[in-house]
Amino acid sequence: MDTLFSGLITSKIRIKILMRLFLNPGGNVYLRELANEFNASPSHIKNELDQLKVANLLTSRKSGRQVLFSANRNHPVFNELHSMVKKALGMDQIIDSMLERLGDLEKAILIDDYAEGKDSGIIDLVLIGNIDKNSLQDLTTKTEKYIERKIRPVTMTQNEYEEHGGTLKLHAQLILWEKKYDE
Repeated sequence: MDTLFSGLITSKIRIKILMRLFLNPGGNVYLRELANEFNASPSHIKNELDQLKVANLLTSRKSGRQVLFSANRNHPVFNELHSMVKKALGMDQIIDSMLERLGDLEKAILIDDYAEGKDSGIIDLVLIGNIDKNSLQDLTTKTEKYIERKIRPVTMTQNEYEEHGGTLKLHAQLILWEKKYDE
C-alpha cells in the first residue's frame, strides 16, 4: 500500500494520514477518529497532524470542541499527492481498465470505506451504464491480483440508477469517473 511513499516519508502514521485525506480530499477527520482507526495514541496522531499542518498540506477548522482536519486543496502539490495516493491504492489502474473494457460506462462511484479514504482492503464500486459483465468479472479478478485488494462491483443501468440511486446517498461516495457529454 504505502511503498510508493515509504522511501519519501519515514513515518507510517503520516503516510496513513496522507492516504486517508488525499484519496477523498472532500473528507474531514477528527484526531480521535484517526487514533482509533490507526490504533495509535492521540498524542502521536496530533504530532503528525501538526507537522502536516506546518507543511501546509492540511487545513483545520473547529467544530464544537473538536478540530476537523482535511487535505489542503490549495497546496501547490495537492494534485500530485492526490494522484500518487490513487496510484498507490490502484485506483488509476481500475479506472483505466474499466474505460477500455467494460462497454458503455456512464459513471464509476467509489462507496463506503475507500470513499472515506480508509484503506480497508475491500473496494466497493458502483458502475453505471451498459456494462459487459463477462469483461467485468475478468477485469475484477486481474485487477485484484495487481492491486492486492478485493473489489466488490455493483452494476446498474442508467435507468436503475435514476430509480434506485437514492439509496447510495446512505453511503459515503466518491465519483471516480463520469462520462462527459459535449453540449
